Amino acid sequence: MADKWSPDSWRGKPVVQMPDYPNQDALNSIEKKLGISPPLVFAGEARNLKRSLADVADGKAFLLQGGDCAESFAEFHPDNIRDTFRVLLQMAVVLTFGAACPVVKVGRMAGQFAKPRSAPMETIDGVELPSYKGDMINGPDFTPEQRIPDPDRLMQVYNQSASTLNLLRAFAQGGYADLHKVHQWNLGFVKDSALGHKYQGLADQLDETLAFMAACGITSETSPSIRETEFYTAHEGLMLNYEEAMTRVDSTSGQWYDTSAHMIWIGDRTRQLDHAHVEFMRGIGNPVAFKAGPTLDPDDLMRLIDTLNPEDEAGRLTIIARMGADKVEEGLPKLVRRVKSEGRKVVWVCDPMHGNTIKSTSGYKTRPFNAILDEVRGFCNVHEAEGTYAGGVHFEMTGQDVTECTGGAQAISDEHLQDRYHTHCDPRLNAKQSLELAFLLAEILKGNRTNQPKQAAVNS
Repeated sequence: MADKWSPDSWRGKPVVQMPDYPNQDALNSIEKKLGISPPLVFAGEARNLKRSLADVADGKAFLLQGGDCAESFAEFHPDNIRDTFRVLLQMAVVLTFGAACPVVKVGRMAGQFAKPRSAPMETIDGVELPSYKGDMINGPDFTPEQRIPDPDRLMQVYNQSASTLNLLRAFAQGGYADLHKVHQWNLGFVKDSALGHKYQGLADQLDETLAFMAACGITSETSPSIRETEFYTAHEGLMLNYEEAMTRVDSTSGQWYDTSAHMIWIGDRTRQLDHAHVEFMRGIGNPVAFKAGPTLDPDDLMRLIDTLNPEDEAGRLTIIARMGADKVEEGLPKLVRRVKSEGRKVVWVCDPMHGNTIKSTSGYKTRPFNAILDEVRGFCNVHEAEGTYAGGVHFEMTGQDVTECTGGAQAISDEHLQDRYHTHCDPRLNAKQSLELAFLLAEILKGNRTNQPKQAAVNS
């Protein structure tokens, strides 16, 4: 942090994955409008999330992060927001029981509109056009007009994010998140699931716990924590001009905060140490994260940690591992060991989606449910073996009944993908697959808790 930082200091660094706008004057005008628009989140909320993430770093809480691969303008609807929020609440209740600790809930919502792509151009039937990079940048239709980067989209992202956050806050604080209601939703899932008997035991134990709490006088009426919940938002900070425009000085602390979301992360393709994305993230007060793929070297990992969290502040930095099911138990241990040996305070999270994307025989991009589960299981195995804490999971999912990932209790096959394949970017878990994964992960976490005393006895 020796170099001076300002919200626009990233402009003097190399930058990748950001578009070249043909109309610079129009872009400048939109950036100025964003710069005087009200904040979407507040610095105090970001600090609250940081404190909760510090508990995750200390092994006292678990992070659940999930939401759309990329939000879209076309699918913007209060029902879609409600359904994704609902599934995240259901997953959190199940994981709270499995992990036996609070679950920090963070949605990939209200800002996740841009996606880095592996190639800047795509070709269809001999026609080459710029790749679709999310509604924040250009349109999904394969036409020259749609693929031109349009700065007006930045303002549309801001407006849609504001509406989404308004609804999320109402759901979180207005009684929709009541623990008893959420559990009733889970009971409905267990009853209808093809693997209902597998989850019945956990559901019964949850029932007993809630009944015991009620007998002790802890109900929705007597305890706001039963009726309300804390819910935060996060997205990949790909479009730095948008993030810069939303960055303000906090009047309480005098520190800069990015008010576009509570938490911002750097993607695996934009984490170059001397580039613009790392430069921007190092100066904001929000909790930040970066994706760690199989190519990340332990020395580069430590340089990123030193740059993004030089004071080793607990809760400031999350490392989101996205290795692939076949690489996680080989590639992750060297990173975990290095961080442990250096004594750094970080949150370790598993993204089991991006390393397990394949092309189906029917031509659709998909992700097998079993591969997703295998990476989560491998991630937990690595941390158990290294004596470190598997702090959370990061899923691309939706509350809708889509058919984009194969497998699970629904037994979605390659032939089923075409039925409801709605994503504009990467395949997402549907509502039932997401909840099924939560139940399976709860079993893994419960198993790890059960093994800890035995492991301690062996070590002694």
